[in-house]
Amino acid sequence: MAEMVKKATRESFGLAVTELAAENPNIVVLDADLAAATKTEIFKKAYADRFIDVGIAECNMIGIAAGLATTGKIPFAASFAMFSAGRAFEQVRNSVGYPHLNVKVVGSHAGISVGEDGATHQCCEDIALMRTIPGMVILNPSDHYEMKAAVKSAAEYVGPCYIRLGRLAVESFHNNDDYHFEIGKGITEREGNDITIIATGLMVSEAIKAADQLKKEGISARVLNIHTIKPLDKELIWKAAKETGKLITIEEHNVIGGLGEAVCGAVCEKCPVPVIRMGVQDTFGHSGPALDLLEEFGLCASNIVKVTKEALKK
Repeated sequence: MAEMVKKATRESFGLAVTELAAENPNIVVLDADLAAATKTEIFKKAYADRFIDVGIAECNMIGIAAGLATTGKIPFAASFAMFSAGRAFEQVRNSVGYPHLNVKVVGSHAGISVGEDGATHQCCEDIALMRTIPGMVILNPSDHYEMKAAVKSAAEYVGPCYIRLGRLAVESFHNNDDYHFEIGKGITEREGNDITIIATGLMVSEAIKAADQLKKEGISARVLNIHTIKPLDKELIWKAAKETGKLITIEEHNVIGGLGEAVCGAVCEKCPVPVIRMGVQDTFGHSGPALDLLEEFGLCASNIVKVTKEALKK
């Protein structure tokens, strides 16, 4: 059992890709003038000759990454999610997605928890954008150990992949150096029979806290950790829908185009049940302390408890 650590997943990413580079000389990292923020500076210090800072030119960065991929390199192209997934969307679609190249697009500072940087940088649309690209794998790890395992899996996977990183430091709950991560396979973090809470990224720990509180009050809530938004683990979701009858999704992302809609699409195919989508309710964020904003937007354990109780009354 590894120790509990409190790190932002952006830092976990920087550590993970640097460790992998020692074993795989084909791993290269690109950034767009944000190495200190995305933590690719960790890689830069260790492997300066395999690091490319393109400056504030995210679209160029994706094009360069695509070119490197054609030579057998495994490029991780990092910037804020607003820029790597947003500004450079056309390049990601046409230069990476269409030819199905082995590029790992990295979006840091995603979601409301970016905090003081404000609405312009709080990207709550990145998952929706990346979901529309055929063949794009989307990973949204929840803590330090899951991020490290996810980066390893992404490096081993041959094809385009989007990895979502957070700015806010979060406590690890897996606490396991050999934590098993499999692309496309969700994890049951808590068993339960009354209702299922399906979470991704930063919201997984909040869902677990909520389930533990609900248990004290006699409510049995299952918690699913959907670290891979695409391909979605439909079998795990169908099983939960069949066995618990009601689903709540929670994500640090717009409820349009994200985890909630992916889950709704899945259950409509085979096991239609009521789904309550918690997340950013089709609005922009604003500047403020990250934890205060998460509470304001209802992205916290206490609100999950409240919504769960209300759902069970219906």
